[in-house]
Amino acid sequence: MTTYLVLNLVFVAIVIVFLRFHRAHINKSRAIFITLAALLILTAVFDNLIVGLNIVDYHPEKILGLYIGVAPVEDFFYAILAVIVVPAIWHRLGAKND
Repeated sequence: MTTYLVLNLVFVAIVIVFLRFHRAHINKSRAIFITLAALLILTAVFDNLIVGLNIVDYHPEKILGLYIGVAPVEDFFYAILAVIVVPAIWHRLGAKND
């Protein structure tokens, strides 16, 4: 049985392979942490809205059962991965144009 955690771990593995293959470095600047905080806050607000309004539902056997409000923690993986991957891709594409 595939769970959302397994799906998230697949995406984490893809990100790790991407970062290693492209020799990308994770920029640990203040802007990255501010972006991460903003995305996590927005994810918490809007995921709680869409789950709370029953727009999206999760099978209880396929989630960990840990929630931030009514949103399962698995939803937050995507925001974290986006903050890692998007700057790496941006840097990589920008490096080719120099």
